[in-house]
Amino acid sequence: MEFSTDARTDGLRKELVDFMYGHVYPAEAAYLDELDSLEDRFAWSESPILQKLRAEARSRGLWNLFLPGAEGAGLTNVQYAPLAEITGRSKLLAPAALNCSAPDTGNMELLSMFGTEQQKKEWLTPLLEAEIRSAFAMTEPDVASSDATNISTSIVRDGGDYVINGRKWYISGAMNPNAKILIVMGKTDPSADRHRQQSMILVPRDTPGVHITRAMKVLGYDDHHSGGHAEIEFTDVRVPVANLIGNEGDGFGIAQARLGPGRIHHCMRAIGIAERAIKLMCERADERVAFGKPLSQQGVIRDWIAESRVRLEQLRLLVLKTAWLMDTVGNKGAHTEIQAIKIATPSTVEWIIDKAIQVHGAGGLSQDFFLAPAAAYVRTLRFADGPDEVHKNALARNELRRQAARRSA
Repeated sequence: MEFSTDARTDGLRKELVDFMYGHVYPAEAAYLDELDSLEDRFAWSESPILQKLRAEARSRGLWNLFLPGAEGAGLTNVQYAPLAEITGRSKLLAPAALNCSAPDTGNMELLSMFGTEQQKKEWLTPLLEAEIRSAFAMTEPDVASSDATNISTSIVRDGGDYVINGRKWYISGAMNPNAKILIVMGKTDPSADRHRQQSMILVPRDTPGVHITRAMKVLGYDDHHSGGHAEIEFTDVRVPVANLIGNEGDGFGIAQARLGPGRIHHCMRAIGIAERAIKLMCERADERVAFGKPLSQQGVIRDWIAESRVRLEQLRLLVLKTAWLMDTVGNKGAHTEIQAIKIATPSTVEWIIDKAIQVHGAGGLSQDFFLAPAAAYVRTLRFADGPDEVHKNALARNELRRQAARRSA
């Protein structure tokens, strides 16, 4: 594996760093104030500040960097990794400014891989242009959604339509009124093999029977800056058969294909969050004096700073290895490493943010720094795209099989 970046990545990184320091970081506070003044505070994509940033990003060639192939920037995972990390340092604003924010990224990847030409024309193209937003409706309140085969929302064929009934919650981005399309996972055949019962279907937000019942909070935050998390009820929702993505029974496989890249993108951005936390921790330690000397001269603080750097570098190497494997042997070949980074990243970054909060004292809990909302966000990553325990169980199962095969050989 080559650790140096290629010429294209190096050029994009320099352009992105300049964009971040010249435009994104200076706009963060004003952007949050602007959202609070909007008629609908979840309508973050209508922010005039964001629109200006997007125009600047597009003029610099910093657009849809996450998506490989002709529809996106055509970057590999290894090329995208350092760029995604940089955007993670301003999690609230930078990914959205580059049209690289979840859940739209995963939904665009899904439509790119599995959508029909008509589905791409109707929904993928406006998503790529940031004209609309989207949501991915999978998690349910009444079942253990960590096992996706438990999904109970029904998708029943009725002539030329499918009729959808069920309840979803923590549907990221769905509170944004500009989230015009929902990708809904449900069961088309409960009697089929457990991994062939589920299907994916496109449901326009304004379809009769789609009810956004409330905004969910995450550790007290409503995440309005990213479109919030909605609870949604589907009552006799009727959409054309042409809205099905793939074939009946393909839903579980499509979900796994979508979640693989999504997991590594979360991890890339989380590394950027940790880098900013270390930066703030060092600045605070240098400027604050306690017991007669700067915090940066206190042994326990230095231990935290050293541990933070070591842990983050270990994590970055594992993420880069995973990106390289995804590029060279495919997502399936990198499955174990994808699980490993999904296990390691949230807990490692949580630890670093916790120490940065501690160095900031009461300020670390306040709205004056990005640390408290960052801590809440990173904690959600231990659930997003599958909880830690599911990944650990699967990784251990594969390791046991691998070791048994070695013994047999």
